[in-house]
Amino acid sequence: MLAPPMAEVRTAMMIQQWRRMTFLHWRYPVDEVRPLLPDGLTPDTDDDRVWVGLLPFLMDEVRPPWLPPVPWLSTFPETNLRTYVRGPDGGAGIFFFSLDAARLPAVAVARAGLNLPYRWSRMSLRASGALTEYRGSRFAEPRGAGYRLRVRHGERFPVAELGQIDHYLTTQYRLYTVVAGRLVSVDVFHPSWVLHRAEVLELEQDLTTAAGLPAPHGGPLVHSSPGVRTRIGLPRLVR
Repeated sequence: MLAPPMAEVRTAMMIQQWRRMTFLHWRYPVDEVRPLLPDGLTPDTDDDRVWVGLLPFLMDEVRPPWLPPVPWLSTFPETNLRTYVRGPDGGAGIFFFSLDAARLPAVAVARAGLNLPYRWSRMSLRASGALTEYRGSRFAEPRGAGYRLRVRHGERFPVAELGQIDHYLTTQYRLYTVVAGRLVSVDVFHPSWVLHRAEVLELEQDLTTAAGLPAPHGGPLVHSSPGVRTRIGLPRLVR
């Protein structure tokens, strides 16, 4: 398992800031994840297991590259549930089981344009010093599914302590989705994450079971980051 090379996004359809990011990851048996993937994608395995990540964060300055950010509409909490896959050409990327967002227009655009599994949710992100509390509860599909997470962010990881898996789980530059029955990829450019230690103080969630996965066993592998600026590329058919 290697982190993919950085994608070059010359023409962006969206620019975003991802802030106050927390990465929670659990390992799952491959057979529990594989049936949830579309044709053409295979789980990217690590010792016959595959990682599933729950990532809450703040979306900020969300906009097309030719427009300025719009107050309220361009800033909102988001949380995604994802796994790590290989495409038909062997390229590494991520596949989203769900993406929860607090702005209905953003949900509608993402679902209509890229068929991404966005869910409109009542969400909050409260930050105070090193503490962040994330909350979410879906309005539908299924109603009430959500999470509550309290995290204490710590010091920056020394570079020497970060291994291959730390980079792999946080450094992905391609997503896959299915549009009109065809597998599509979208490249995402962002600089390397500045990763910090983090401690989970409280976690309740049923997003994994809502996606068709068993509840995870044990505590997650945790990272956090102040954030990055991203450029989202144009969708391309995967052949």
